[in-house]
Amino acid sequence: MKCKKCGGKASVNMRQHKLALCKEHYLDWVPEQTERFIKKYEMFTRDEKILVAVSGGKDSLALWDILHRLGYHADGLYLGLGIDGGIGYSHESQRLTEKFAHERDLKLHIVDIETEYGQPIPVLSEISHRGHGKPCAVCGLAKRHEMNRIARDLGYDVLATGHNLDDEAAVLFGNTLSWSSEYLLRQGPVLPASDGLARKVKPLCRFYEREMTAYSLVRGIEYIYEECPFAEGSQSIYYKELLNQLETARPGAKLTFYLRFLEARKRGDLFIEKDLERAHLRSCPKCGQPTSTGDLCSFCRMIEKATSAQAA
Repeated sequence: MKCKKCGGKASVNMRQHKLALCKEHYLDWVPEQTERFIKKYEMFTRDEKILVAVSGGKDSLALWDILHRLGYHADGLYLGLGIDGGIGYSHESQRLTEKFAHERDLKLHIVDIETEYGQPIPVLSEISHRGHGKPCAVCGLAKRHEMNRIARDLGYDVLATGHNLDDEAAVLFGNTLSWSSEYLLRQGPVLPASDGLARKVKPLCRFYEREMTAYSLVRGIEYIYEECPFAEGSQSIYYKELLNQLETARPGAKLTFYLRFLEARKRGDLFIEKDLERAHLRSCPKCGQPTSTGDLCSFCRMIEKATSAQAA
């Protein structure tokens, strides 16, 4: 197969786009498309400060690399979760993230959950009795809280994450199955800023996972290959497997599913309450982040419960 740009030997074949490219032109194509998505969805401008949430995985490191290549002011944020799983998962992912930043002279903020709150994520999950034996819910809660806190405290305009099309399609599929109206209304490439929360964006939302894998490999980005040890058996992975079967039979199905959803949401054609009343948000008296309760936010309640359990 030949590269559509130069006629040389193609290295990456994208059936869903009916496009094949050589290494050189593929490395040009990905940033070009990313820039197009940034402008299309009005994610951010070159005058704004961007904080990229990096995990040591291919998507987040590729996103940081792309934004750097495009000339945006993008710094990184790594959260040390204290997850081992017999492979030193957190240690290795932090090592690779620090290596990536050092080699490119990029600014990286590192926040260690155990240092900040006394215990790593698995222990916080256990002693706070959240997550039913798996720390995923606690991990998600902690990451959202800390990303928002750092972005706010350090004055960043935008928080960017490396969610790809496979991630977004799987979440959309799950929310559609359960008809989760509020989540469906909030899903998209951009979540506008609100009181105490920075704007959240997903510049890679239209790239397939395999496209980002190819970019990282061709670009020479060293990333952690292992999945989080707690991800095995997760619902999101099951949804991805189902969608991959559909994609094999119908190339482009995942992209069509996601884009048609965005179009329907923009037109107001979703069969859900368009004016879903949002709970009035207040500031958490402890951390200052928005909460729908009159008391502490979910994160601070969890930390308080874990601290009490530890003291007892």
